[in-house]
Amino acid sequence: MAGGDEDYVYDEARGEWVPAAEAVEAGGAETVEVRDSVGNLLQDGDQVTLIKDLTVKGAGQTLKRGTVIKSIRLTGDAQEIDCKYEGIKGLVLRAEFVRKR
Repeated sequence: MAGGDEDYVYDEARGEWVPAAEAVEAGGAETVEVRDSVGNLLQDGDQVTLIKDLTVKGAGQTLKRGTVIKSIRLTGDAQEIDCKYEGIKGLVLRAEFVRKR
């Protein structure tokens, strides 16, 4: 039975079950706009500044207002951005707490 083990996912846009490989290819076409606290459009690689002090859960550290985060990466969620910061692995910030530089 060749191809019988293929995974299927439900495509809400089309209202039908499609092969997972096909859904991944089609998923790249949809773009999510991510905007910062004042409405500026964010893109991969942008630098942002924190607009308030944020306590980072699990890191025992607080990022202060005005901290610059370099080279953000969009996650596909309209409000979450992936960041790198010294001493904190896997930092994800909400776009409502940052401002584009």
